[in-house]
Amino acid sequence: MTLSMFDLSGKVAVVTGAAQGMGQATAIAVAEAGANVVLVDRNLAGAELTAEQVRAAGRKALVTSTDVSCPDAIAELFRQVDAEFGQVDFLGNIAGDGHLAKPEELLIEDLHRVLQNLVVGRFSMCQEAGRRMLAQGRGSIMNIGSLASMTALGRGHVAYSMAMGAVVQMTRELSTEWSSRGVRVNCVTPAQVTNPSLIARMEKDPTLEGRFVNGIPAGRMGVPSDIKGLAVLLASDASEWITGAIIPMDGGNMAMNAGGTPGHQAVVYT
Repeated sequence: MTLSMFDLSGKVAVVTGAAQGMGQATAIAVAEAGANVVLVDRNLAGAELTAEQVRAAGRKALVTSTDVSCPDAIAELFRQVDAEFGQVDFLGNIAGDGHLAKPEELLIEDLHRVLQNLVVGRFSMCQEAGRRMLAQGRGSIMNIGSLASMTALGRGHVAYSMAMGAVVQMTRELSTEWSSRGVRVNCVTPAQVTNPSLIARMEKDPTLEGRFVNGIPAGRMGVPSDIKGLAVLLASDASEWITGAIIPMDGGNMAMNAGGTPGHQAVVYT
């Protein structure tokens, strides 16, 4: 195996949520590996800052504030990609909003909004990218899911967890339909990865970080840069026989039984 297997030179990546967090880290990682990048985020100023780093790596960057919950806007995004680059080789399908509410209090309109954001929008991104990849005979899609797709988080996450369960199953279905035609579809399922909204929640509840880390054998929460290696792997030829995979990025959280004891010092609450 050589490093050339991970070379993304000449490839075009579309990455949503590119202004911060795992979206920004993914965009920078694939640019550093050689790809030109389409940066999608409603935070246009933040996406422009990411674009500066992409260009500093010697790559082209196209920035757009596309609403990734709207299929019509997504179709227009890919028309822009066609005009600018004429190809799509990798999709980092990352952006999307959840909503916290107790199950008995969740408004159906809020449930619809979450499903539109995280399921319909992500499917539409896959569909538009997939059509182009199928025409090329090659391509890779990385959906970002969550451990909430397979285990219950509680704490008002019911709408988010329902949606992430759909993202995981969508990944399996698309992989089954498309892999024989050269398009790979995988899903990364992170545990708690720090981002501004999660940091705000932890500041509001000082016990929250300790509870999270107590369930992670690696002894720390995730950080956005943890996605970088996985993103380059999944975008590159090094993973050409990896498809339909649900890949935990969780510091061992999923592997540990609820009664298990992590190797690091446990946090005890009284």
